[in-house]
Amino acid sequence: MKEVKLRNIVLGNGRPKIAVPIVADDQISIEKQAQAIVNAQPDVVEWRIDFFDDVLDFEKLRSAALKLRKILAELPLLTTFRTIEEGGSRKLDEAKYFQIVHFVIENELTDAIDLELFHQRSQIERIVALANTHGIKVIMSSHDFARTPAAEEIYYRLHVMADLGADVAKIAVMPQNSDDVLTLLQATAQAHAQLDLPLITMAMGDLGKVTRIAGEVFGSALTFGAVEKASAPGQLSIAELRRALDNLKI
Repeated sequence: MKEVKLRNIVLGNGRPKIAVPIVADDQISIEKQAQAIVNAQPDVVEWRIDFFDDVLDFEKLRSAALKLRKILAELPLLTTFRTIEEGGSRKLDEAKYFQIVHFVIENELTDAIDLELFHQRSQIERIVALANTHGIKVIMSSHDFARTPAAEEIYYRLHVMADLGADVAKIAVMPQNSDDVLTLLQATAQAHAQLDLPLITMAMGDLGKVTRIAGEVFGSALTFGAVEKASAPGQLSIAELRRALDNLKI
C-alpha cells in the first residue's frame, strides 16, 4: 500500500494515527483549543473551518491559519470545510465551497485538505491537480449521517476516490444496528485489500465506537478523538483512544 506522509507522520503504516479536531468559532478560541490539543500530543490536528465565523473573510482565514501553524509547530494540519449536507455547521453553495478550498491550497495554509466526494467532478479534478502542484495531500471524503450504505456502495465510493486521485479515502456512516457496523468493517477490509491508498473509515455514534479503535485489524489508517469538544457523534477522548489502540496492537 502507498504510504502518505504528513510532515513526520505516515498514514498507511503501523497503528492508526489519532487526529483531534479544532471546532472553535473565533480566533481566540481557535488558539486556546489548539494549545490544549498540542499539549495532548495527537498525531494530526484537524481544523474544522466550517465552525470559524470568519471563514468567508479570506484575509482573516489566512491570518488564523498562520497563527495556528505557529502553535502547532511540526504537528500536521488537516483543514476541513464540512458542508451541512455531510454533517457540517454551515450551509454553503458549490462555488463558495470550492473558492475556500482553492484559497487554502493556493496559499499553502495546510498539510492536507479534506475534499468531499459529492461535488462537481470537474471541480474535484481541478482541486486535486492544484493540491498536487502545492504538495498538499487530499483526503477525499463521504459522510452519511442518516444510514449505512451497502458494503458494495461503501467500497464503490472509496474506489471512486482512488480513481479521482485522492491521497487518502475517507468514509463515515451512521449505523442503525450491529449489522451496519459489520457492513462498514467488511467494506473497509475489502477496500484495504484491493486499493493502493490509505483509508479512513468509521461508523459513528455509540454503536460505531468499535470501528474507531479497530483500524489496525480492518485497515483504517486514522481515527478521530477529542480533547475538548467532539466534532462527530461517538468520538472518544484521545486518552481513551490511546489505551484502546495499545490494547489492540497487532
